[in-house]
Amino acid sequence: MPADRIRRMPFASIYPLYVQKVERKERDRADVDRVVTWLTGYDAAGLERAVADEVDLETFFAEAPAMNPDAVLITGVVCGVRVEEIDDPLMQQIRWMDKLVDEVAKGKKMSSILRQAKEAKEAKESTP
Repeated sequence: MPADRIRRMPFASIYPLYVQKVERKERDRADVDRVVTWLTGYDAAGLERAVADEVDLETFFAEAPAMNPDAVLITGVVCGVRVEEIDDPLMQQIRWMDKLVDEVAKGKKMSSILRQAKEAKEAKESTP
C-alpha cells in the first residue's frame, strides 16, 4: 500500500480493526485506548472525536496533543519493516501505533508496552 494512501486513510477505519484484533486475543478496547493515548496524548474524548470526524491518519498525528517522547523506544518489525529505521516521521508514527497494538494483542504486560519497565530500570541504575 503506497504511503500516500496510508496517510489519507481515516483513523475511524483503522481503530475498529485494532479493537477487533485485541479482542480476539482476549484484551479489550480500553487497552487499545491506553496505548494510543500514551503515544499521542489524545484523551478519550479526543479519540472519539477523531473517529466521529473521520480524520485521516496524517491529520490524526498532526493534531496529536503530545506525542510521547518515549515513543523512540518502540522497536521491532511491523509489516516486514523495522519501525526504528523508518525515515518518514508520519509513517514511523503510524507504525509505532501498529506496533503497540500488536504488542497488546500478543498479551504483553502494559508496563512493557508503554516502555515503563525500561524507564524504571534506568532510574534504578542511575540512583547511587
